[in-house]
Amino acid sequence: MATLDVRQDLAAGLEPFERIIAAVGELDSTESLEIIAPFEPEPLYAVMTDIGFTHETKARPDGAWHVTFRRPD
Repeated sequence: MATLDVRQDLAAGLEPFERIIAAVGELDSTESLEIIAPFEPEPLYAVMTDIGFTHETKARPDGAWHVTFRRPD
């Protein structure tokens, strides 16, 4: 699984969307991508669904959101 923590990008006022899409492009067909964000990245769900991914979301006690995107089996 590839992991991309976008909390520092967002804290610096940067949009991490291009980094996320680049990371998706580097995945092989069996890999998943975990995004770590300071909030639930709901707008990303539709984008990832459109390109063939499902997601599982977990809110952590520290306030971080961990979202794992996978291609269906």
